[in-house]
Amino acid sequence: MKASLHRWFDRPIVQQLTQGVTPPKIAQAISWGVTLGIFPIIGSNTLLTLLVGVPLKLNQPVLQAFKTISYPLQWSLLLIFYRAGEWLFNAPHVSIHIPTMMKRFFDEPGPFFRDYGMTALYGIAVWCLIAPLLLLALSWITEPLIERLARLRRPSPVTSIS
Repeated sequence: MKASLHRWFDRPIVQQLTQGVTPPKIAQAISWGVTLGIFPIIGSNTLLTLLVGVPLKLNQPVLQAFKTISYPLQWSLLLIFYRAGEWLFNAPHVSIHIPTMMKRFFDEPGPFFRDYGMTALYGIAVWCLIAPLLLLALSWITEPLIERLARLRRPSPVTSIS
């Protein structure tokens, strides 16, 4: 477990710190990576991180790593986003069964989008409401942690004895 944490969290951050990326920029990329990583449309996250990350000049290795790390969280929150959107817009519940949805998507895309398109938009609306708060919270949490990691990785100054 510790090796996995080091591989997926510490290593990408430390590599970027040693290349001169500042802790606030890394924290910003982490925040955006997680927030975009839970966007409620499966398969859209890589394009979304590029569309947001390039103009904002976010650190792409960190952004993509944390978008990828967020993938299980995206699946966990998918139904929550959709149901919250249906509640918010007072819309009827749509049956969500992933294997059936995938089959319908590939077999008959037109009816699929007709049946599930509004539910997806409701989920996106809920994501849009929480994304700014999530970005702020993640930035507030991660920046001090990255600063601390940067301090731990800096070589200690050598004191000379005269």
